[in-house]
Amino acid sequence: MQIEEPLDRERARQMNPVVLAFVGDAAYTLCVRTKLACEHGCKTGELNRFATEKVSARGQSEALERILPLLTEEEADIFRRGRNAKKPTRSKHASVTEYVRSTGFEALFGYLYLTGDTARLEQLFFGGND
Repeated sequence: MQIEEPLDRERARQMNPVVLAFVGDAAYTLCVRTKLACEHGCKTGELNRFATEKVSARGQSEALERILPLLTEEEADIFRRGRNAKKPTRSKHASVTEYVRSTGFEALFGYLYLTGDTARLEQLFFGGND
């Protein structure tokens, strides 16, 4: 998964963290679905159930816990900006803590995707997901 024209890091850092999370949600979902499709011989209904568990606020919060020690200072800053951003919605199926952590997680994935750092995105994805 590669963006055609990556943003420079400064421009990406200036983006609203909720917008980064919007992109990051899609990037993370694609990573999860690709991994599941390649590793499991399940039917689509079962693949969807597995994917939903991973991409939920709770699933992303759990994945974040595994990658937090791997983050650079720059990445940790992007995560914190996303976590602390004002969001227009609230999760119905996750705690407030899980929801804000998942938004920070998505912001980080969005930032890495938009800057074209897909190697780092994949490193964190596979470093944080068994």
